Amino acid sequence: MNIIGLTGGIASGKSTVSRILERLGAVVIDADQLAREAVMPGTSAHRSIVAAFGEGILLPDGAIDRKALGSIIFADSSARKRLEAITHPAIRDLAELRLAELRRSGVPVAVYMAALLIEAGATDRVDEVWVVYVDRETQVRRVMARDGLSRSEAEQRLAAQMPMEEKAARGQVVIDNNGTPEELERRIEEIWAKRFP
Repeated sequence: MNIIGLTGGIASGKSTVSRILERLGAVVIDADQLAREAVMPGTSAHRSIVAAFGEGILLPDGAIDRKALGSIIFADSSARKRLEAITHPAIRDLAELRLAELRRSGVPVAVYMAALLIEAGATDRVDEVWVVYVDRETQVRRVMARDGLSRSEAEQRLAAQMPMEEKAARGQVVIDNNGTPEELERRIEEIWAKRFP
């Protein structure tokens, strides 16, 4: 099984690229979805997060309020590191389980989509890293529009991530997503045809 590690900064278009790759035949594992599973009430990670950040980050149903937690971790790098030390191992374990299931089922191409693929040291579980690239201003505009954030809040979130140029330098495939959706789709189809003829 070929495993593509799909990464990029916030609002770079990873989800759009993953949908195109799914249409082309890949099976996608989304680290964000795994993160939600990993921190569900009753899990060890959930208990650790509540212990680290307090009950103020909980919704009435006991689930973690991602927005409240996000406002803490994007403003404080040590808090973000504390959270990542809890969540990354749990996400890694779930990812390994899913990848093993896909291997057993004979899936030819899997995509492990993770914004923090490189930062989390997860590149060893993939065969190649594909980076979805957009320029910073496009990223800022997309984050503001998508998440309803102010410019300074969007900038703060971007500052908390590895710069796009650094991510791009670490990718075997860099996908420019500064153009139209049609251009992006054509690029992905061309890359796919070369990689998986």
